[in-house]
Amino acid sequence: MRYPRTITSCCNRATLKSSGKNGIDFKSHALLVLLFLCSVFPFVPCSACSNGNCQLLDACATPTDCGPGLYCGNCPAVGKTQPFCTRGQSASPSSIINGLPFNKYTWLVTHNAFSIVDAPSRTGVQRITFYNQEDSVTNQLLNGVRGLMLDMYDFEDDIWLCHSLRGQCYNFTAFEPAIDTLKEVEAFLNNNPNEIVTIIIEDYVHSPRGLTKVFANAGLDKYWFPLSKMPKKGEDWPSVTDMIKQNYRLVVFTSDSSKEASEGIAYQWKHMVENESGDPGVVPGSCPNRKESKPLNSHTASLFLMNYFPTIPDQNEACKEHSVSLVDMVNTCYKTAGNVMPNFVAVNFYMRSDGGGVFDAIDRMNGQTLCGCPTITACQAGAPFGSCKQIPTSNTTQTSTDPAGSFSGSVQLIGAASTIQLSSLTTVYLYTVYITLLLL
Repeated sequence: MRYPRTITSCCNRATLKSSGKNGIDFKSHALLVLLFLCSVFPFVPCSACSNGNCQLLDACATPTDCGPGLYCGNCPAVGKTQPFCTRGQSASPSSIINGLPFNKYTWLVTHNAFSIVDAPSRTGVQRITFYNQEDSVTNQLLNGVRGLMLDMYDFEDDIWLCHSLRGQCYNFTAFEPAIDTLKEVEAFLNNNPNEIVTIIIEDYVHSPRGLTKVFANAGLDKYWFPLSKMPKKGEDWPSVTDMIKQNYRLVVFTSDSSKEASEGIAYQWKHMVENESGDPGVVPGSCPNRKESKPLNSHTASLFLMNYFPTIPDQNEACKEHSVSLVDMVNTCYKTAGNVMPNFVAVNFYMRSDGGGVFDAIDRMNGQTLCGCPTITACQAGAPFGSCKQIPTSNTTQTSTDPAGSFSGSVQLIGAASTIQLSSLTTVYLYTVYITLLLL
């Protein structure tokens, strides 16, 4: 019988001692029982690593198994059903290559960042809508997300984040007052003085100066990048260094063109080009511009937003979407835009992947643009363009047949896909393992 690598490694480290006529002691016997069980029940991992020692793609069993920047997840959509360590954080490109214009970098954006699975109702009514993310806005920012798509509506004499339709927020489509999420952004900017966050608003707010008031009440006005300083004809933005030095660390765009004159908030499609969102934006080999946007190869806008998410979000398929097909779409959109790299990549369920996911894609994009290297982590500050350091290859992992799927990590994901439904067979297995471990 051929055993999984992780179990073989585990038993290779064990010391099998002779104990009278039985030949082995209780501890060795327990290890052999575990070895047998893991070969018969491959859907529950028996990792050779634990306590933060597991590396990328190593099998894992608990959130604490994986090392820094990793979390324990899987991807049944591509056949990777056994939990393994996947990337859970993005490298900050400006911390590696600093001083370049803001529009030279690529930033990770969460589509409908507020639309979080299992977020409790704030209206007392069961919510009926789609969900796009799985952890809080604070966690998104801590994991390297630097752009938030937020849908804002007039609701209950306030401004709310709502995933609704026809420009009207209802009690069954509402999430929370916008100020609550904006205060999370303010706390992050306050605690991270070298970071810049972009907010892209799908704007259904009609109350006079409603957006201005809610941002000010959240304490974000002091970080606001002024409209008057934004490039007008496709020129470069100020450097990230200058933006940080002047504390212009919040960039805000609205979908309502009237807000430029009434509130001084930048109209999105005057300053950026954008590909079609939803299903038209994920067709392989095609990257059409959104109807509100100028053509992607237009040189009169300085920023490029690439949408990459289906019309109907699917948690289980997201890890597959964030694998090879995402990289292919980046290449397609890059060529469509006249060899211009997207500055923002917007996705659903950003944490889900088959290993590297959106984090690897963003690293590759920044590496190519900023230093001519395969990934930003190969860049060397001050080195000539194309001078890259060697990056070690990742480990391999095993797969199994557990159909339930699991996601966990330093940022604990929530929602249906993060709950492991245990069958009676699995319960018997876990009970057996528990009894066996008592012998260790």
